[in-house]
Amino acid sequence: MKSVFAPAVTGANLRRRMKRILSSQVVCALSIVFAIAANAASNWPQFRGPQGDGHTGSKNLPLKWSETENVTWKVPIHDRGWSSPVIWGDQIWLTTATPDGKKLFAICIDKNSGKTLYDKQLFEIAEPQFAHAFNSYASPSPVIEEGRVYITFGSPGTACIDTKTFKTLWTREDVVCDHFRGAGSSPVIYKNLLINNYDGADTQFVLALDKQTGKTVWRTDRSIDFKDIDPKTGKPEADGDWRKAFSTPHLATFGGEDLLISQGAKAVYGYDPATGRELWRFEERKNHSASSRPIVGEDLIYFPTGWSKPLLVALKPGGKGLLTEKDLAWKADKHISKKPGLTLVDGMIFVCEDAGFASCYDARTGELHWKERVKDKHSASPVYANGRLYMFAENGKTSVVKASKEFKIVATNHLEEGFMSSPAISGDALFLRTKTHLYRVEQK
Repeated sequence: MKSVFAPAVTGANLRRRMKRILSSQVVCALSIVFAIAANAASNWPQFRGPQGDGHTGSKNLPLKWSETENVTWKVPIHDRGWSSPVIWGDQIWLTTATPDGKKLFAICIDKNSGKTLYDKQLFEIAEPQFAHAFNSYASPSPVIEEGRVYITFGSPGTACIDTKTFKTLWTREDVVCDHFRGAGSSPVIYKNLLINNYDGADTQFVLALDKQTGKTVWRTDRSIDFKDIDPKTGKPEADGDWRKAFSTPHLATFGGEDLLISQGAKAVYGYDPATGRELWRFEERKNHSASSRPIVGEDLIYFPTGWSKPLLVALKPGGKGLLTEKDLAWKADKHISKKPGLTLVDGMIFVCEDAGFASCYDARTGELHWKERVKDKHSASPVYANGRLYMFAENGKTSVVKASKEFKIVATNHLEEGFMSSPAISGDALFLRTKTHLYRVEQK
């Protein structure tokens, strides 16, 4: 019996029906792809963005802004913190702390309106560790994913919060590490793990927690011996700065194998992120307090070596054990950043040095294309969008520089106070945290 509601299934009808089905499947698949792409463009889930390298696919970030131009909203952030904002969906998360470090807060702000959705003290510390006046007690940035945000202040406490109910799901307050100058390392997510560096004056290790429960899955101590002689005193180097680091770990894949790149004092390490097993170590014993996040590209690993006499190092992946100079592709030693992160664009490495020099190197060879003075002191890491680098200074100035082999400043902008935090980006909007406020900046 033929249905009165359906045409007879002739060859022509069958072909038309199959065409409609295939067309609907293509539309559905494209919709999923576009939804994923839009979601990726709207989220800034960790320190330095989706890939941890400061890149965004935005094509329409503003070139010009001020306190009265292209600011959609501006909200005050109480107390003091240098953590960078992270974004998922319509939520922005960041941290702050009282200047004495006794009260530690997490804040959630609506991305569209600037309205505060959550502002809660997570930890109260009776006797805070010392933190250098240049640092804050809320410098590590959160990391966020669908439904959960992970907040850390280093040793004083780490918490997981449900982003829908704002319920605290778990906390850890038992990780012992003397941060000496204050904490700075931000966590990363790898599958079911929340991983962070703890490089203090007393102990140095990498810790992986089960992100569902907060329980320790693995802990790996740094393997370097720290037995160098202090050139000033002629005695073995003391605890403190020579054991300290602030760097954020970085995840990458080489040869089909996942790799955790983690920089401590005097060395950078490669670990198996699933188990914490050390795969290799490259030492640079004349430097300490590494503060920026390593990046990867051009089949190389790039990182500044820290304080004292910083180098920019391009390391070949794939080595085992204790690496040597033969494992380097190249290195540079002039006006290398200590705090601001590196940016890799189209075979070029861009450096924003703390004292205000910017430079561009060939990423494969280390050839210097240019070095120019952009002035002003920098601590925040740059971001890259649509052929331009945005560099944020401690006095509130932003230099927009063309990302090319020829130096050109495209624009300069200024906001009150100044930048210690690196920016976040969602869509075509910049979310800029100054020392006192959070701004949404976009082209009107």
